[in-house]
Amino acid sequence: MKIAPAFRNAKRTILMALGLIMLGLAFIGAFVPIMPSTIFLILAAWFFARSSPKLERRLLEHPRFGPVLHDWRVRGVVPRRAKLFAGAGMAAGFCLFVVLYRPGPLLALTIATTMGAVLVWIATRPEV
Repeated sequence: MKIAPAFRNAKRTILMALGLIMLGLAFIGAFVPIMPSTIFLILAAWFFARSSPKLERRLLEHPRFGPVLHDWRVRGVVPRRAKLFAGAGMAAGFCLFVVLYRPGPLLALTIATTMGAVLVWIATRPEV
């Protein structure tokens, strides 16, 4: 089945826009302590791989972020520092959520369980 060129171009544009959004979030995460940046870089590289090989190559060749992305792609490795920041960010985010939103017990438990599962997954990734 052939995909219409207009659909292919729209898909590429959407993927590139999502990659740029993820890159922006990664940039913010580099300066905001409770927001991770590594996961957004990984997602940006994934979106760029499907929409813009030039932007993907620039990310992979970046002196600071390229090695982290390469380690993730080749070996599924997450640096210990990124794991610690992710855990601290999730804990801080949950605390802010509870204090500012004041959720009911069921919602708080659901969010805590989801964050805990993600944190366990991150913690079990191999390290450099």
